[in-house]
Amino acid sequence: METLYKVEPLTRAIEAIVAAGGSHEREARLVAENLVTANLLGHDSHGIGMIPRYIDAVLEGGLAPNQHPKANIDTGALLALDGCKGYGQTIGREAMQMAIERTKRHGSCIMTLGNSHHLGRIGHWAEMAVAEGFVSIHFVNVISHARVAPYAGRDARFGTNPCTIGVPLPGEPPFVLDFATSAVAQGKLRVAHNKGVKVPLGRLIDPGGNPTQDPRYAVVPPFGAMLAFGEHKGYGMAIACELLGGALTGGGTWHYDESSKQRVMNGMLVIVIDAKRLGTAPAFEREARLFLDWLRKSRPAPGFDKVRIAGEPEREMREKRTRDGIPVDDTTWEEIQRAADKVKLPRERLQKLATA
Repeated sequence: METLYKVEPLTRAIEAIVAAGGSHEREARLVAENLVTANLLGHDSHGIGMIPRYIDAVLEGGLAPNQHPKANIDTGALLALDGCKGYGQTIGREAMQMAIERTKRHGSCIMTLGNSHHLGRIGHWAEMAVAEGFVSIHFVNVISHARVAPYAGRDARFGTNPCTIGVPLPGEPPFVLDFATSAVAQGKLRVAHNKGVKVPLGRLIDPGGNPTQDPRYAVVPPFGAMLAFGEHKGYGMAIACELLGGALTGGGTWHYDESSKQRVMNGMLVIVIDAKRLGTAPAFEREARLFLDWLRKSRPAPGFDKVRIAGEPEREMREKRTRDGIPVDDTTWEEIQRAADKVKLPRERLQKLATA
């Protein structure tokens, strides 16, 4: 069963849980807005279902509320930051603000961010840059539980390691490509498990290395492993994200035995470019329009209504869920209520906030 929640009441409910976990008012609001926005765009994997994990991480000490990024190196166009184990929704926002400000001054900025707690939907950070007219490229690694197997291997050795590219487009909303290098985001398998539905073949293997459609092998023991998208190609991208987002940032790579701890640490390499400073803006605008017009003239394949580019499905989902409400399955809501229990927020108050 699912229940539909309106955006603002649901945001207030999640905000109350985060605040009860020790976050100041501003941070609690930023975390809640970020998570609910992910649901609003259709990315339930990075939405409010993360709250139980966040609260456990706070209580274990792996996530520190009310932190701010610390600059280890700041030469203007080169920025190296430490996230201090803080909420990624705060750390990521402040880090991107710093990178954007330096891009305005210098035309570009290369930023490394290590030791941040879960940064959430990486597309959110690319959207901050494209809103200023900047191109933004992100390589991210994940240190929590190894869940993805290398190509030709059967054992999980790294995380879902996302990559994101944001490009502002002339006269229309931006291109925002935001994807896990695994065949599917781990959170989507959690959602499938909570809903009791199978997943397509090609996404998971069981503990024996055999293909499976049962999402439990990505959520509860005995664990199997997720697969990278595109066989060796996605696997190669995952390694690039580990090396650039993890090793280069100083945040660390995945090379540990399985842990029961609930923290989710991210490292992120960000490249922000002011395209206008390159002197190619007129050519870019002309060629982008010509290419997109050409692309969209493609005849739709059977079962599709039209050709879309990255960012369009999310904008369509936002419109729908803003109008109709955000669906939350009963299992996920029960997990969120248990998280509220752990920080002494009464369930009655949580439910009242969510449905007001």
